[in-house]
Amino acid sequence: MSTKKVLVALSGGVDSSVAVHLLRQQGYEVEGIILEFSPVHKAAVQAAQVIADQLDVKLHVVECHKEFEQNVILPFCREYQAGRTPNPCIFCNPTTKFGIICQFAKEHGFDKIATGHYARVEHLEDGIAVLKKSACIERDQSYMLYRLTQEQLSMLILPLEGLEKTEVRQIARDLGLASADAPDSQEICWLPDGDYASFIEQKLGKSKSGDFISPDGTVCGKHKGLLHYTVGQRKRLGIALGYPVFIKEIDPELNRIYLARTGEEYADGVLLTNCVIQPNPLLSKDNPIAHANVKVRSRASDAPATITLLEDGTAKVIFDTPQRAPAPGQSCVIYDGITVLGGGYISKQLEL
Repeated sequence: MSTKKVLVALSGGVDSSVAVHLLRQQGYEVEGIILEFSPVHKAAVQAAQVIADQLDVKLHVVECHKEFEQNVILPFCREYQAGRTPNPCIFCNPTTKFGIICQFAKEHGFDKIATGHYARVEHLEDGIAVLKKSACIERDQSYMLYRLTQEQLSMLILPLEGLEKTEVRQIARDLGLASADAPDSQEICWLPDGDYASFIEQKLGKSKSGDFISPDGTVCGKHKGLLHYTVGQRKRLGIALGYPVFIKEIDPELNRIYLARTGEEYADGVLLTNCVIQPNPLLSKDNPIAHANVKVRSRASDAPATITLLEDGTAKVIFDTPQRAPAPGQSCVIYDGITVLGGGYISKQLEL
């Protein structure tokens, strides 16, 4: 083994705790790091210190409130304000979490970093790092990592690949770790109550009310502000038309929300912006059209589709079978089997 010193992203959760233990078993010298993203995360730092003490590892605490605010919180708020549905973890991972941890590792003599994510990185002889799905498909988090750079992936070890969550918790129990029964982390880590709408309005001001537009094109009610809604939403609309409806489209320019009848949720395809394509033989600038699988949200099933990379950096994705309510702002991630080819942010739905 050429690499002996690994920096592990440690939290108070069970996954990163067990990652430390597994790396030690493999002969690595391990230290931990916890990023304090905001004042809310001070509790996470304390929980990580408890685990570090139990495992007898040195813990580095790095405060990065400014970076998190600029790279994650403000883009998250602005996306919702514009009628899109962002995923904050996808913003955070390349720009902040992995960016800061990789930089710290290089500056302090660590050759590799590790996290408790459920995914796999395969390191090829030509130096290319290939991101793949976890063997535990139910827990797979490759969707959240698709925007990592090649430099970040090349430094990354994922010790939990191949394990089920029940196995990870049992290892933690056997070790007597305080994290053994800790709940899984939440998506919006800086909002313990999950009330993102109130948070955004405190940050950017009150969201303006506007019109709901019925399937027949007429105004049928008032919405309370675009950030309270998402494409595909059916409940809590406050609209009674005598038949079920869902949100088909959110128009930030006119401040309107367009409704459609239930059953019309399906889109033929999507347009992607800010695409990231990992090195691969199937899809590239030289080979811009490919048939592969895509996921239009983190918990969606794989959907076969034809992907066309366009010269302006966008991509057109046409599904073999229409998919339900792909939401602008969410990511569409492209897979060749279990291998991540890349992806991008959904800009709009496409109809053939």
